[in-house]
Amino acid sequence: MSNIACFKAYDIRGRVPDDLDEDLARKVGRAYAKLFSPKKVVVGRDVRDSSPALAAAVAEGLLECGVDVVDIGLSGTEMVYFASFHLENEGVDGGIMVTASHNPKGYNGMKLVQKGARPISGDTGLKDIEQLCAGGIEAFGDVRGTKTELDVMPAFVEHLLTYVDKDTLKPLKLVANAGNGAAGPAFDAIAQHLPFDVVRVHHEPNADFPNGIPNPLLEENRQPTIDAVNAHGADLGIAWDGDYDRCFFFDAAGRFIEGYYVVGLFADEMLQQAKGTDDEGSGIIHDPRLMWNTQEMVKAAGGNAICSKTGHAFIKERMRKEDAIYGGEMSAHHYFKSFAYCDSGMIPWLLMTQIMSRTGKSLAELVDDRMKAFPASGEINSRLDDAHAAIARVREVYEPKADGIDETDGLSLTFSAGDDGKWRFNLRMSNTEPILRLNVESDGSEALMRAKTDELLNVIRG
Repeated sequence: MSNIACFKAYDIRGRVPDDLDEDLARKVGRAYAKLFSPKKVVVGRDVRDSSPALAAAVAEGLLECGVDVVDIGLSGTEMVYFASFHLENEGVDGGIMVTASHNPKGYNGMKLVQKGARPISGDTGLKDIEQLCAGGIEAFGDVRGTKTELDVMPAFVEHLLTYVDKDTLKPLKLVANAGNGAAGPAFDAIAQHLPFDVVRVHHEPNADFPNGIPNPLLEENRQPTIDAVNAHGADLGIAWDGDYDRCFFFDAAGRFIEGYYVVGLFADEMLQQAKGTDDEGSGIIHDPRLMWNTQEMVKAAGGNAICSKTGHAFIKERMRKEDAIYGGEMSAHHYFKSFAYCDSGMIPWLLMTQIMSRTGKSLAELVDDRMKAFPASGEINSRLDDAHAAIARVREVYEPKADGIDETDGLSLTFSAGDDGKWRFNLRMSNTEPILRLNVESDGSEALMRAKTDELLNVIRG
């Protein structure tokens, strides 16, 4: 198979079988074995129809090169992360998750990690795997590996429950929307130990996704959660994407809460928990799209806010470098040092219920003042014929007026308080599409934020 367009910057994603089929999956297993020389690798899969066959194929590629495989079956991406670091003392050297996450039906892919759940991206092995696959890598080795099935859910749940004090949790009413992805079984396994009254929405895993692709970033996918929160008088709404490595929240009025404000909330919580330990005053990693609220909350909690390029591989690398206790992206990825610096979609809802129980505050009460202090546009996408030309237009108009310029990830310009007031924006290109992603925030003025957002969009869209 010569078409390997499914190899992306951080993972493998494409249409089945046009971009990704069982033959290529088998080659990925062989290439992983060749590049990393592992003794034992964890393999998991999401709910999609094509996932069992692709998972079996990538496992076969490993087995025929003498690598033992631990098959954990239907799982979320974070369960592969967990198994990779939890079973390290039992000889596990990495993991491969077969998933297309929130991509449309007909797609699938893989997320790969090394020993200790370290990410494998373009510059840490994924390009090398692509080249090996393109060269038609054959099986090698004299001894075939062995395959075992393992239920890691009990150990996974035991670990996750350490993030909360069960005795202090209040009997909150929760709406949990799994989107017919893989989150339902994991949520149930955790929730049975906790005092919550749960309303389940689109809970059963279903490869047909009868209620739409599980992606709560799409506004049209939020309504079932909103309706359930309002119908049942819930304290909190929770929703996940297909492989549940992202977790989204709705307050008691059914209002979707932008992930940006959740990052600040969790940064404060993790720093509060770290007081009196070696992690007190630790680093907190955030992305540059929206950041003033996070920086202010981290400073107030005695931590050190550190900006990193967007993307899980960059966030994890920077967290390890800084030994940071927590990292968060506004896209609802949350990373934890005690989870091998990996992202989890189950730890966040546990932390949120812990915060609400301890403070006695609703989610709205926890974030409303922060939203007023730093109003934000949320990410706005513009599909363009020439994204580079649009960036050039923005530079021409705004750079001469800017007080601060940062190109950590895309173009970030800051404007100090003057006649307009203090505001900033970040403009990034998509890695895979001719799309520009805009985020705007201001210091205290929603009117200013909205005016500057409209102004920028007029320049971007010509």
